[in-house]
This record gives sequence, structure tokens and C-alpha cells, in this order.
Amino acid sequence: MPHVSKINGNSLTGSLLKPLLLILSLMMALISTVAISADLPSASPQSQGLSKERLSRIRSVIETEINANRMPGAVVLIARKGAIVHADSIGWQDKSASTPMKRDTIFRAYSMTKPLVSVVTMMLVEEGKLQLNDPVSKFFPTLANLQVLSNPADPNSVREPAKRAITVHDLLRHTSGLTYGEFTRFASVKAAYEEAGLFSAQTPMRALMLTPEQQIDAFAKAPLVWQPGTTFDYGLSTDLLGRVLEKVSGQSLSALLDEKLVKPLGMKDTHFVVPGPKVARIAEPLKIDPLTGGPSMPVLDVTKPTGNESGGAGMSTTADDYLRFCQMMLNGGVLDGRRYLSRTTVALMSADHLGPKVATPVQPGEVLMGIQGYTFGLGFMVRQQAGIAGVPGSEGDYAWGGAAGTFFWIDPKEQLVAVMLAQTPGPIRQTYRRMIKTLVYQALD
Repeated sequence: MPHVSKINGNSLTGSLLKPLLLILSLMMALISTVAISADLPSASPQSQGLSKERLSRIRSVIETEINANRMPGAVVLIARKGAIVHADSIGWQDKSASTPMKRDTIFRAYSMTKPLVSVVTMMLVEEGKLQLNDPVSKFFPTLANLQVLSNPADPNSVREPAKRAITVHDLLRHTSGLTYGEFTRFASVKAAYEEAGLFSAQTPMRALMLTPEQQIDAFAKAPLVWQPGTTFDYGLSTDLLGRVLEKVSGQSLSALLDEKLVKPLGMKDTHFVVPGPKVARIAEPLKIDPLTGGPSMPVLDVTKPTGNESGGAGMSTTADDYLRFCQMMLNGGVLDGRRYLSRTTVALMSADHLGPKVATPVQPGEVLMGIQGYTFGLGFMVRQQAGIAGVPGSEGDYAWGGAAGTFFWIDPKEQLVAVMLAQTPGPIRQTYRRMIKTLVYQALD
């Protein structure tokens, strides 16, 4: 019999084996990447309990808005029972450039960044790296002795010490006492935020222009609008939460999100800064605001870094990317066989965290859609019951959106996820959120 040498680096067998193993390794990596980046499966509407004919009303209604120069266009994705039953790209990605809307168009997500950051926060909580009741001053000692406006409605309000520390829990449910200088109705708060550097009437989104260190210094200087834990006030809480996550992880917010959520989920077009080759896919709003007749609200330039990576408003995304995130949440924290959160944590995040004792001068549903009937969980608004809200839905459905017109919701009872991405900054975005909610539910059999 011929002699067969042992396999080693000098043998013929060894010389063939190494490249074969390398090729096999590369093939497995490629297969893994393709699998993780794949869109959700598709199914006919009828097979998942929806009417195709009634779903067609979505395009008709949106086209009416486009033709009336009230919106440039939109991408709408609807999934039920884990399968996409409706996918449509309507109108213009950039009307002024005559660029048609495409399914892979990239949108400024603005506050749809907040749910992503909130989920990563809870992933770190599950890992024992922080707790909901941790005071923020544990991570940033300069935030230990904050001041609170005794009467924010008084332009000359005196300041008093905070009765307790802001916690991670407060940041997730917007009960920290922080607000947005751009949206607050109180002149005293605008003035104080401008003095601290968190707001400028001349510079939109001033808080995003600060470095992380400057932002923490500004938070330390600015008074809180309310005593921590007492009042829901939608604002810069998630921006501060982003700084906490950076401190806990030792990573930039973008690196942490990429590692924990964005890349594993296959959200291949979700970024803080849109890479050069993808810039041509960015959606743009109309030049004229359809309600005021004046220039549209300025939007972020997502092609270059801001001063800090904003946990509250910094990311851009596509409809398919965000649908994957939503489907993972609907599945109880799992997608494609990988677990991101426990089902108990998903249940905690989508529960009521305001209760009867937390004041809501402006309810979460009023912020997002101009309606009542919603409370707030950890990163999402949550429907409290079938009635009260002026749109259809289910008790326990949860949602959020972004200032430039993006919107999503997750309905566990109907096993339904819907994402509508548009660039419609300004108050008209509330109209479109109510519109799409109605159009989706009327199509259910």
C-alpha cells in the first residue's frame, strides 16, 4: 500500500486542507450574513387575515396627499403573524430632484432612535451592568445636586433643590424633569436652557451640537422643570440616557448599538452618519410647510457627525430595518433564533410606567398623534384601553415616531407591526399617523 503521510503543513494533504478550510469559513460567514440581513418573509394579505382590496386604500389616500403637495411620499410596511403582507413605496424620495421613492430609501428617524436606545439599556440591565433605580449621579457626579424651577410658568421662577435624584427609570419614561427647549411652553425654561447651552432660537437642535462632555455640563447647569418622578415631560431624557450607556459600556453610543442590536438584527442601513455611498438614498421633505405656507422645519444633516451621538434623535434608517426591530419586539425579544431581550423585559417595557400618581400635562398620545388614551412605558407610548383614543388599536399596543414624520406601532393582540416612514416635519405628521392607523385596522378581516 502506498505510504500516507501525517497531515502537517508540509504534506500535500495539509497544503490542500488549509485553503479548503479557509474557503469553507468564508462561505459560512457569507451565508450567516445573508441570513441575518434577509427581509422578513412575505405572505398574501388574505392568508394573514387582511383584505388586499382594503389595503389598497393606503396608496390611494397617500397619493391624494402627494398630489395636493402636502407630503412628498412614504414607504409603508405591514407585517402580521411574522410575515410582510403589505409593502409599498409611494411618491417621491426627493420631489425637488424628481427622485422616486424606493423601498430602501433612508429616512431621518429622529425620535425613533429612542426605542433602540431604550432596548439596549434594558439589555444592559439584563446583564447586570446597571439597574433601573440607579441614580444618574452614580455615573455623572456633577448631576447629584440639581435644581428645580419652583413654578416654571413664572418667568422669574426661583429654584429649589431636587427632592430626589434622577434615575435610569426616569430617563426611560420621561419623568426626569428634563424637557425640550424647542417645544416647552414655558419662557422661563427656554431662557434657562439657552443660558445652559441646551437650546438656541437660532440653532436648531442645539443640544446635539455639544460634545458629550459639554452636554453633561449643560445638564448640570440647567434647572429641571419638575421634581424627578412626578411628571411626564417628553424631552432630552433619552439623550442623557445615551451618555449613561456610553459611561457604563466604555463605548460610543453608535458602537454599542451596532454591537448589541443594529448589526445582529441585520439593520444594514441604520446609522448615526449615513455612509457616502448611501447618501443618494436619503429622503427629503418638501421645501414648503403645507400648513403654514412658509419654509419647512430645518432637518438634520445626517451625512456628517453632530457634536454627540444623540440617543434621542440621531439615527437614520429604512422601513425594512425598523420592521425587523419591531418584529423582534413583537416576538417577545427574539428574531431569527437569536434572543435580544427576555419576554419578561419586553412585557415590562410595554407596560404602564406612569400610573395614577405621575402628572401628564401633555399625554404621550397628544405628543405623537394629538390624541389621548395612551400612557408611557420604557421607550414607547402604550395604549391603555380600547376606547378613549381617537384611532383604532388594541389595549397594550405600543408605538413611537420621529419629528420628521416617521412612525411605527406594535400590536401584540393582533400580532401586527406597521411602519410608515415619511419626511413630513411639522404638525401635519400627527394627521398622517392617525391616518395610517385607521387605514391599517380597517383592512383587518
